[in-house]
Amino acid sequence: MDLNQIVDLTTYPIEKSAFRAACRKTYEDHGILVMSQFVTQPAIEAIQAEGRENEDKVFASSAKHTVYLSPQDPNFAADHPRNRLVVSSKGCITDDLMPQQSALRTLYNAPEFRAFLCEVLGEEALYEYADPLSSINLHFAKTGQELGWHFDNSSFAITLMIQPPERGGQFEYVNAVRDADAGEMNFEAVADILDGRTKVEQLSAEAGTLVFFRGRNSIHRVAPNEGNRTRMLAVLAYNTEPGVSLSEAARMTFYGRTG
Repeated sequence: MDLNQIVDLTTYPIEKSAFRAACRKTYEDHGILVMSQFVTQPAIEAIQAEGRENEDKVFASSAKHTVYLSPQDPNFAADHPRNRLVVSSKGCITDDLMPQQSALRTLYNAPEFRAFLCEVLGEEALYEYADPLSSINLHFAKTGQELGWHFDNSSFAITLMIQPPERGGQFEYVNAVRDADAGEMNFEAVADILDGRTKVEQLSAEAGTLVFFRGRNSIHRVAPNEGNRTRMLAVLAYNTEPGVSLSEAARMTFYGRTG
């Protein structure tokens, strides 16, 4: 498929400067940009079929972790927000297992798409990961699987909904909870969120929805899948410098192998 068969370029004219500027403003103002039906139905159906055909290659994992994605700190009590554990469980197909002719790969590599991302994100350039596993991931969440509350280590995330679940599985977030660069972790606010005292934003995306999200300072999770249909979500991961690999430890944790 060509890019014009993958992206609805009439609704989303990603090469036009005025459109790019409007998207950037939305992203900067709200920390999230949601583009419904960004990818066309034929392209989504093709990616769904690829996911089903390759589901036997999924690496499944379940782990407990802190919301800060770092080891527990003995300077805090076990029930302190810094150390409280949440559960994340999912399956994943890595970049090297995605078909070479996949629409996901065409979209990821398209110069027009990458230039659009740079403009919205305010980056000079974006690069694929140097390791063979991390650039394009297709995540699977079956009944009961979820991603626990957490902050991202990276400054931005680009995701594409491939197949929503029947029920549950919504993306939930609270914007600008902490300031990681200043070392402000805002434990009190995190406790309120974990204990359900804070109103959270919810997004239930339909197939084909592209989402930009600033997750480094905004806490977020994916609620448990409550239906029988597997939730499939593509993560398009880029770096702002060339030659960067996900660490071997992280690759073992996320993918069960380093290459």
